[in-house]
Amino acid sequence: MNLAELVDRTSVDTLDHLERQTTVPVVDGLQAQGDLIVIPFSALDTPPHDNAGRWVPAEGLHLISGTGGRNPHVLVADPDTCRWWPTGTELAAFRNTAPVYLLHPEHGGTGIAPGHWVVRRQRVTDLSAD
Repeated sequence: MNLAELVDRTSVDTLDHLERQTTVPVVDGLQAQGDLIVIPFSALDTPPHDNAGRWVPAEGLHLISGTGGRNPHVLVADPDTCRWWPTGTELAAFRNTAPVYLLHPEHGGTGIAPGHWVVRRQRVTDLSAD
């Protein structure tokens, strides 16, 4: 999958400086995209309950819509390959049987290998406070 294909599927455009023909790499492990972090279930002390969830739609699932619909983080999957569910404490959890992708206008795309995952907002820790 390349960036142009993700843009076509979601109608979420990326900034002009990103190369549209670049193949989006698929990673099997912890990864971040902007203020989101994708964590494998196996890395969590207490993973969220894995329920049946809903299929990710063909046009993608907006995990974060952004202010005024700008700067969304969109989860993109081929039909019938990824089920997601809200978890309450995280943005979402999902189970995928084929690579899925996160698309963001500024960051481009990141690929996520098949598995069980949780998506959270990254938290900033103030290390200066002792």
